Amino acid sequence: MDANTQYDKHAEERKMLAGELYTGADPYLDQLRKEAQEKTAKLGLIRNEPEKYKQAIRELLGSVGDDEAIIESPAHIDYGCNTHVGKRFQMNVRCTILDSARVDIGDDVLFGPGVQVYTAEHPVDPAERLVGLEMARPIKIGSNVWVGGGAIILPGVTIGNGVTIGAGSVVTKDIPDNVVAVGNPARVVKHL
Repeated sequence: MDANTQYDKHAEERKMLAGELYTGADPYLDQLRKEAQEKTAKLGLIRNEPEKYKQAIRELLGSVGDDEAIIESPAHIDYGCNTHVGKRFQMNVRCTILDSARVDIGDDVLFGPGVQVYTAEHPVDPAERLVGLEMARPIKIGSNVWVGGGAIILPGVTIGNGVTIGAGSVVTKDIPDNVVAVGNPARVVKHL
């Protein structure tokens, strides 16, 4: 960078949110992840202080539908600001949300223990991986969804309304409304 070029600390963040290749080890992105980790860790410390707990969830996430959201500790959320939850969201222990892209979660959604939501992915080209490039695709989860314990939701997936995802399932493709989907890869086994 020459003396006339100014550093744009938001450049990699813009690329990340646009679904372009970005540098995951960017200093500004590192700072945002550290802040989210601190906020997430705080939740476990104030779980029995309802007003502080509600406020801490609002400070962590991009938006929250109401004051009934529950995020049990321990949990990991990469950025927080890119995750938007509806009313009565409940996330059980040991869940992970890698929200390098936007994550939209509807009303009345339940995550069992150990659910993993991954918007982030790495290039299949080893040369691109070696230089630290990453990419991300958004995830959308409808309303009235139960995601069973240990399920994994991969980048770019949309899960419809009224869906149950079986424990341990790996969701690699979109899931339509009002179904039960299980397995690796998750497939529809029942229409409701």
